[in-house]
Amino acid sequence: MLESSGLVSTNEERAELEAVIEALGRSSRLTHLLQYLGEKHLAGEIDQLSEYTIATEVFGRSKTTFNASEDAIVRVEAHRLRKRLKEFYDGPGKNHALQLTIPPGTYVPTFARKTIDPLLSVSSELHGRTAWDSNPAAPHPIQTDISVPDQAALPSVAKARSRRLGLIAGAGAVLLCGILVMLVVISRSHTRTDNAVAALSARQDSALGPVPVPVRLLAGYSGAPQTDSTGQVWDADHYFRGGGPWRLPDAPIARTSDPFLFQNWRMGDSSYDIPLPPGIYELHLYFVSTDKPGEGDSTFSVRINNNIVLSGLDIDSDALGANIADERVFRDISPAADGKLHIGFASERGAPRVNAVEIVPGLPHRQLPIRLIMQRTPYTDHSGQFWHPDDYFMDGRLSDQRQEITGSSDPDLFVTERYGHFNYALPVDTRDRYTLILHFVEFYFGSQAAGGGGAGSRIFKVMCNGNTLLDNFDIYKEAGTLHVLTKTFYHLKPSAQGKLNLTFEPINNNATVSGIEVLDESQ
Repeated sequence: MLESSGLVSTNEERAELEAVIEALGRSSRLTHLLQYLGEKHLAGEIDQLSEYTIATEVFGRSKTTFNASEDAIVRVEAHRLRKRLKEFYDGPGKNHALQLTIPPGTYVPTFARKTIDPLLSVSSELHGRTAWDSNPAAPHPIQTDISVPDQAALPSVAKARSRRLGLIAGAGAVLLCGILVMLVVISRSHTRTDNAVAALSARQDSALGPVPVPVRLLAGYSGAPQTDSTGQVWDADHYFRGGGPWRLPDAPIARTSDPFLFQNWRMGDSSYDIPLPPGIYELHLYFVSTDKPGEGDSTFSVRINNNIVLSGLDIDSDALGANIADERVFRDISPAADGKLHIGFASERGAPRVNAVEIVPGLPHRQLPIRLIMQRTPYTDHSGQFWHPDDYFMDGRLSDQRQEITGSSDPDLFVTERYGHFNYALPVDTRDRYTLILHFVEFYFGSQAAGGGGAGSRIFKVMCNGNTLLDNFDIYKEAGTLHVLTKTFYHLKPSAQGKLNLTFEPINNNATVSGIEVLDESQ
């Protein structure tokens, strides 16, 4: 039985790595591979453990000509290493308190503690002996306290007494079996976080029928449900097969108002099989970059119901920087013929990773609207439309000073702003064209406002994916102070990464915005 590696120190991991390397023989090919994987893990460089880097740095393949689809050396040697590790821990290393594995679908080592089987401990105590002696490297010898004499030599009374003792012993054995069965049932009722038990749980849940929608899963996370800034609940990881759970080192994460979505991930070749009622859904996949963009060796693919929807996905390049949230959206998603939505992540030149999976009821051929207000809490307007708190932004500052405005049917909707020099990366399905609606209010300039001045006091430009939407834009000149001004733009094409990238660039004083809407134009 193995425990999670969360309480294992780096020194313990290094000691076990060295012990295994010594046992395998330092000159072997598998040892070189294991040492490389272990050192990368200990150095916190697990994102570098791609098929490409291993092939070129461990096995000497050419950096310019190596092709993983034609040369399977890494997969073959990793398979041999996994087999050799299993043989080691089944044999000479079976009593190691800490054990090293390379989970299938990834090249990242894991270290987990070996614990005493509780059934073995209880059984041993009931038989008057312990499972381990003072030397845990060797099993305790079985000690027998009862000496059974030759039955043929016993007189008849002794034989009768022996028969009675046999019946008592038999009854005791039945009682012991009952206790053991009860312990098995209890032990199986506990929540387990290892992949095998989680996968079994997924299959059992699938057998119960479709799950309620929306579905919100935190990949690689096994704790209590968490609630986001809109009040939506996200559950622990479920319905998965393959890969391994990892946690992002503590660091600020940009472009999100809910950083907990990106604190864990599932890494390695993996899939989700989620039972859903028949219907049309919208799928959101959440990722976070963890390295510098543009290195080109961290790509993987994503399949939905066995159809490739993303190929050559490089999160680091997609997000344009380290520790930046990235989101991909897919409309018109439905379960396969077996009633399940199948989402697969497969290695190309790097190990796949995903932070969260969200499935919500969708619209035929159209993405659900995006509505953002530059506030910290959500808002439902008089038409029943839900506005999400400020999200997907980078840079600028959020004003917390609420002011009374005019020009809106909902006077509390556009009462604050994001201002400065900032941008937004709004995730959309790449297949469609979109209408963008921007809502502005001049809070600061004007004869009756705090900053005084008037026309020309604030001038800025707005761009979308490099195209200018507004230039020399002056809110006060068009609408005055504390009055909503709305600008609408049609037929906007998303970037190849599925984004409407909005840039708010100051010309004179700060740029500002108070509300953003994105509407799919598809019919």
